[in-house]
Amino acid sequence: MESKINEFSDNYLQKEIIQDDNNQILPENQNYQNNESHIRNYSVRYNAVKILNRYERSDSYVDKLLAAAFNSYDFNKFDKALLTEMVNGVIRWRAKLDWVLTGFYNGDYQKSLNWVKNAMRVGLYQLLFLTKIPPPIAIYETVEMTKNIQGDKTAGLVNAVLRNILRNIENIRYPDKKDDPPYYLATINSYPKWLAKHWIELFGFDETEKIMIAMNKRPYIPARVNKLKSSTHEFKTFLDENQVIYKQYSFSDSTFMIFNPKMNFFETDFFQEGKIAIQDPSATLAVMLAHPQEGWDVVDLCSAPGGKSFLIAEMMKNNGKIIAMDKYDSKLRFIQEGALRLGLSIIETQTADATKVQFSEQKDLVLADVPCSGLGTISKKPDIKWKREIEDIRNLAKIQKKIIENAARFVKPGGVLLYSTCTIEPEENMNIVNEFLSHHSEFNLDPAEKYLPEKVCADGFMQTFPNRHSCDGAFAARLVKRG
Repeated sequence: MESKINEFSDNYLQKEIIQDDNNQILPENQNYQNNESHIRNYSVRYNAVKILNRYERSDSYVDKLLAAAFNSYDFNKFDKALLTEMVNGVIRWRAKLDWVLTGFYNGDYQKSLNWVKNAMRVGLYQLLFLTKIPPPIAIYETVEMTKNIQGDKTAGLVNAVLRNILRNIENIRYPDKKDDPPYYLATINSYPKWLAKHWIELFGFDETEKIMIAMNKRPYIPARVNKLKSSTHEFKTFLDENQVIYKQYSFSDSTFMIFNPKMNFFETDFFQEGKIAIQDPSATLAVMLAHPQEGWDVVDLCSAPGGKSFLIAEMMKNNGKIIAMDKYDSKLRFIQEGALRLGLSIIETQTADATKVQFSEQKDLVLADVPCSGLGTISKKPDIKWKREIEDIRNLAKIQKKIIENAARFVKPGGVLLYSTCTIEPEENMNIVNEFLSHHSEFNLDPAEKYLPEKVCADGFMQTFPNRHSCDGAFAARLVKRG
């Protein structure tokens, strides 16, 4: 059998482009006639398993673990793309992968070694989702990697499980929707059961299913034009000339959603010269709701990495004053570097706790972009759904209440308090604002519909959902203090 696989491998394309329905390109740069390329391919899968093992043993986020791997190994851009896809893909679809593997594993799958579980997850992910990689290659490389690390016996087990799944892949059965709706959604879409149950209670079964499907899509790159340095026409021309697949965002003409990054946008002149910023449309909409004016005195309480402060400065035409704060001094450099690159001179940074900070002068705009569960950003950060529990939402709500209460103290009469999150949880969103308004008669809700398209507004608030608005799930409220 191995000789047949090698024979097939010799004829495999050296540069296969894996492309899904979202036009996300995942290059597989393999030349199986060349032993060096074969080793590189093994290294990608090996590092995928190693990162997944470390992820399960620590509180580290996946993007940091990937960055560490890129710094430690001489991966080319194709290998980096494949490694990123495998790691994020396994995490995104972990519950579904484990359901399938449990059914085919001879024994207690959950008690098997982490290395074995993650090796099989990586192999199965390729069989189910990376369909342009021929199944024999996906299985062979996973088995060879396991053999080198765990030995022949374990490799034989992995080989048997993956080949059995491949033979029966069209007949895999999942939980019954009627018997246990939350368990069905949690398994078929790969989410924690508590979250499936919670969202069904909030949004209903059908809407929850749509939200999950939207959040499981591979993320786009959101590039926003810095109008102080460039224009939408100039950036659109650049994208067209480089044959980049993109969509101009419906509700913000300066934002482009990139679907096939044939280049590293952080290395392009457009990014290096500060002509674009990487920012989700939902964040852009929140700043549009704040509606900052030239010459305003602004404070951004939880600023890092600074995206909203940057757009506020641009909308103010770099005329006024912005204090961009963060609780952790180590994060301020991201704000400083970003402001320098974008040519924004009105931003100064400050280390402070948003629940306690005080100012001697009141402000025109106070932005409270509070710490939140991040459950609107699962598409870009699939590990979030596995790191959150219902208690986290409740604990974060306590902090959010403290921040908005403190923020209200230094809004000048006629000034604006903008409360925003990147979650779809009512307990962190409208519940916080409504409770605040019930105790602060000096503030009024300024309807979001006055500043934003009605499609991204509800009950006077800005509220986006991935399935409805093709961006992250987010929330914002514009509160004006009576003059």
